[in-house]
Amino acid sequence: MNQDEMKRAVAMAAVDMIRPKLEKNSVIGVGTGSTANCFIDALAACRNDFAGAVASSEATAERLRRHNIEVFDLNSVSELEFYIDGADEFDPHFNLIKGGGGALTREKIVAAVAKTFICIVDESKQVDVLGNFPLPVEVIPMARSYVGRQLAGLDGQPVYRQGFVTDNGNIILDLHSVDILDPKTFERHLNNIVGVVTNGLFANRSADVILMGTPQGVVTLQQD
Repeated sequence: MNQDEMKRAVAMAAVDMIRPKLEKNSVIGVGTGSTANCFIDALAACRNDFAGAVASSEATAERLRRHNIEVFDLNSVSELEFYIDGADEFDPHFNLIKGGGGALTREKIVAAVAKTFICIVDESKQVDVLGNFPLPVEVIPMARSYVGRQLAGLDGQPVYRQGFVTDNGNIILDLHSVDILDPKTFERHLNNIVGVVTNGLFANRSADVILMGTPQGVVTLQQD
């Protein structure tokens, strides 16, 4: 299987995993990105088995609606049984880097609400130590320079994502060249910088299940 085929395979595996547990009133969370798009496309086949979804971005909401899947505001939902999303990197402890598409804040909010976070990836996303993929940090626009200086003080190289504005009206600084040896602590430290909305480390709320596409098929990894 090539990479696109692996993405479609893990998307279908995620649908197969959640479908037996869906009820007519179930609402699920759906992430953002190319692998999440494959999941939405696969999910359309069982759209009558559940009530609808909470989207982590405007782009995801639009794709769900195109498949006639109702989109709910998170504030109107008391719980989410599942959150399904991709990742840019994952380590052996199920910690993730997300936010390459810039939807990290809404993704993190939806993941926090969900009972089970199913991460769908291909094997190229597997690493021993997070940080090869630049870590996105969402920042209030007026704090861009200040936060950039704070990030540079961490021996990283913050790069302003030119011409990009998040769905929340903020900007992204991508932090390059940092080996993230303690993801949980580093996530909290970055979030304590004044002006940071959140960062793309999903460590304090990591994945519960990882479905990883390989050329030989889909491998299921679960937290102990």
